[in-house]
Parts: sequence; structure tokens; C-alpha cells
Amino acid sequence: MSTKEKQELSALIEQATAGDRAALEMVLAGVQDLVFNLSLRMLGTFHDAEDASQDILLKVMTHLSSFKGESSFTTWVFRIAVNHLKDYKKHMFAQFPLSFEFYGDDIRNGKIQDVPDLTQNVERAILAEELKLSCTNVMLQCLDPESRCIFILGTMFRVDSRIAGDILGITPEAYRQRLSRVRKRMADFLSEYCGEYGKGTCRCANRVNYAIQNHRIAPDHLDFTAAKPSDTAVEVTAAMEEIDGYSQQFSFCRAYQSTERLKKMIRDFLNGPAFSTVVEA
Repeated sequence: MSTKEKQELSALIEQATAGDRAALEMVLAGVQDLVFNLSLRMLGTFHDAEDASQDILLKVMTHLSSFKGESSFTTWVFRIAVNHLKDYKKHMFAQFPLSFEFYGDDIRNGKIQDVPDLTQNVERAILAEELKLSCTNVMLQCLDPESRCIFILGTMFRVDSRIAGDILGITPEAYRQRLSRVRKRMADFLSEYCGEYGKGTCRCANRVNYAIQNHRIAPDHLDFTAAKPSDTAVEVTAAMEEIDGYSQQFSFCRAYQSTERLKKMIRDFLNGPAFSTVVEA
């Protein structure tokens, strides 16, 4: 971020904390996709990511006056989001935790040949793409929250180890070591089982009906393939070390624009009576 951009952002934040609704909306718009994508990877589903993102953005609003510019604004937002998401218990996978052992057993032993056609006249290629994107995202839920967060910061956002360590409260060296271990664990699983990103025998096109039967995808509700890609740029990415050769396996870590539902949630809040509470806070 250039000096001019930093000055413009600082001015917007000052206006927002003084009660300027338009300025606050612009500040939130600048980090909304970042918060949503972090939430989506941490929690696994679009609906849970929308709800958590709203909570996080409300925290950003109510604590905006405490931002002193000692770090970049993006890093400050990351810290709020990470602290919220690591302890978030209201998402589906908090109630139904996953493991690599469960995932592997399902791939090996799922009786995919016994399921009838459930595609509802939706093209199989579209459903296979939805399953591929959903599966790799949900697979992250096999990691514990801290490891998941480390993987997402390092692999999707490519956050520099000094900044990531500061966000997580660990040293840069510890962050790099843990990132290397968790990336290897993910890469090993993909290599063993996944035929899309590794050398495994599992193919999404063959498991479409099985996934529909088990409510993993729905032909009439395709969140991932309907989502719009995002070019969200994060200034903390530039100096991230390339610590291994796994980047190709993790190409599924693409970014999306915030959903219309989340945007509406924030607009409704800013235009509603609760906005005055934030200003007073």
C-alpha cells in the first residue's frame, strides 16, 4: 500500500469513528472479502462464513477507534478475525467434527455404485466442480483450528511469517515450522486419496450422486460454482517465503467475493437503528 493510500485509509477511519456512515461503509468494504474468505476456509460452509463474517465486521466497527496504526489495518483486522474464528463454536463442524481418518475411510469404502441418479438434470460436470471445491474446503476441517488457521494464512493469503506470527502470538520460526508440517500433512492426504489434486483414485465425477445423497452438495444450491472470484489483494503477502513445493496441490485455495447475503446484512445494519450504538461505542 502506497503512502497516499495509507493516508486516504487513515482519513476514512477517522471519519468513520466520528460517525460518518459512508466512510464506515467504505472501510468495511475494503476488508469484507478478506474476512469472508478467512471465515469460509475456517468454518467450511458459506452460511456459517456469512454469519461469522457479520460478527467479525461488527467487532471491527465497534473497536475501530482502538486502531492506532501500529500495524497495517489489514493485519489489525486479521487479528480480530483469527481470534474470533479460532474459538467459534456455532458452525456445523463444531457439532460434527471431521478427521483425516474419517475422510480417508469414506473415500475407500463409500458405496458410490449403489446410489441412484440424483442430479436433477443438472450437468454432472457442474456438480463435479461443486463437489471438488466443497470437498477441499471441508477437508480443512480435519485440522484443529490453530493448524487450520496457520494453513490458511500461509497458503491462501501467503502472509509473511513475521506478521502471521504476530497475529497468532507465536514466533516467526514457530509459524514457519508449523506451516511446513501442516502443508505436508495436507499434501500427503491429497496425494494418497485425491485424483483431482494428487495421485489418488477418488474422482469427483464418480462421487456426485453419493455426495448428493449425503447432503454434501445440492443440485439446486451450488454455493461454490455460483460464487464470484475475487482479486482481493493483501499487502502482507509480498514477502512470504516459499517453504516447500506443494503450491500446485493447493491451487484450490481461491478467493471469492463476499456473498450478497453478507453485503445485505452489513447494509441493513448500517442503515438501521443499531448503527447509533456502534457510533457511541
